[in-house]
Amino acid sequence: MIKKILIANRGEIALRILRACKDLGISTVAVHSTADADAMYVRLADESVCVGPPSPRESYLNIPAIISAACITGADAIHPGFGFLSENATFAHMVEEHGLTFIGPKAEHIAMMGDKIMAKKTVARLGLPTVPGSEGAVTRLEKAIATADEIGYPVLIKAAGGGGGRGMKVAHSKDEFVQAYETARREAGISFGNDRVYLEKYLANPRHIEFQVIVDQFGNAVHLGERDCSLQRRNQKVWEEAPSTVLTPEFRDKFGRKIAKSMSELGYLGVGTLEFLYENGELFFIEMNTRIQVEHPITEMISGVDLIREQILVAAGEKLSFTQDDIIFRGHAIECRINAENSDTFMPSAGKISNYHCPGGPGVRVDSALFDGCKIPPYYDSLIAKLIIYARNREQCLARLRRALNEYVIEGVDTLIPLHLRLANNEDVIKAHFDIHFLERIAEKEN
Repeated sequence: MIKKILIANRGEIALRILRACKDLGISTVAVHSTADADAMYVRLADESVCVGPPSPRESYLNIPAIISAACITGADAIHPGFGFLSENATFAHMVEEHGLTFIGPKAEHIAMMGDKIMAKKTVARLGLPTVPGSEGAVTRLEKAIATADEIGYPVLIKAAGGGGGRGMKVAHSKDEFVQAYETARREAGISFGNDRVYLEKYLANPRHIEFQVIVDQFGNAVHLGERDCSLQRRNQKVWEEAPSTVLTPEFRDKFGRKIAKSMSELGYLGVGTLEFLYENGELFFIEMNTRIQVEHPITEMISGVDLIREQILVAAGEKLSFTQDDIIFRGHAIECRINAENSDTFMPSAGKISNYHCPGGPGVRVDSALFDGCKIPPYYDSLIAKLIIYARNREQCLARLRRALNEYVIEGVDTLIPLHLRLANNEDVIKAHFDIHFLERIAEKEN
């Protein structure tokens, strides 16, 4: 069994991992930048090591410093959380080379799924449906134009090695294609050091639905249902739900088992999320995230499975403690990402928390590392808290969500709480009538 875990992350996910370690009786090591020296997760860890100045490149992305911290403190495993080095195959490989356990998939699968073209080919070979598109990267403009004509407009141009909406452009016609193609390649090169792009058919009004899986070293694979992540802005998720309102229990079971079987055949290890676009009753694979997701709590709420705990146990070589037939989905859960951003402009907001009050009551969970007087530095992702609501059904879940949002007080920085209140009272959201373009349409109306 793993005895000491170094948590190679910060903020709420570092605290979430630390709590799972405490439940398992595992010692913890927190790494931090100078900007996070007083952070809650640093205070609660058994040991802490400063790995550099505020810049992520010099601290949380500093592989030699993080591995050195693990070796110096006697840690025998590293948990990367999400973001930062969580999907860095080189890091995973180096962790294993130093005799440490990487709490995540094998390096080869991180690399495979990190390349969107390779990921698409892999899941297609495993029998999962994919969005119609190019066979691989299109590196010549002439070939790209011909391929776009063959697919049919509108066409989506996507970076092969990236995510988060960077290096992604839509061409609605042949006249728009050349500029969109060149812009996507340029953005991909700047953001990911890889300017390869590929083409996909642009789906007009899809839902964004993802399936959670977990696989142990013995090939036992279980799916834990789906999450609907359609409420997003510029391909960044804002609000997530589980289960989705558009999938039937029969479809969920059949498709989920198919995904689990494919991951077992691949030899995958640990937790992973396969993301799909849903339109006209069909799911189309778009990418796989080889890490724990920001939105994992809503899956925990409806399945009763502690995903971080299971992730650690699987990495330690243990068998899954449940089978697919043991998983029974109950109720409905919604997660609101509380970012330190202006609710109207989405501009990031840094500063000192001058007043903090966390909502409570039945069915309310908050994953956050905030406290009165803590500082929100300007150097990192703006996510500062996650409000997770659970109830027997979606109607009750929305009612609890409105109550909790009205109770939540965060002063000193701007947050997305006002946006979530507007969404929770929006008639289309209440009726679950939305797709991935919903927030953009609202913004256009308001402006």
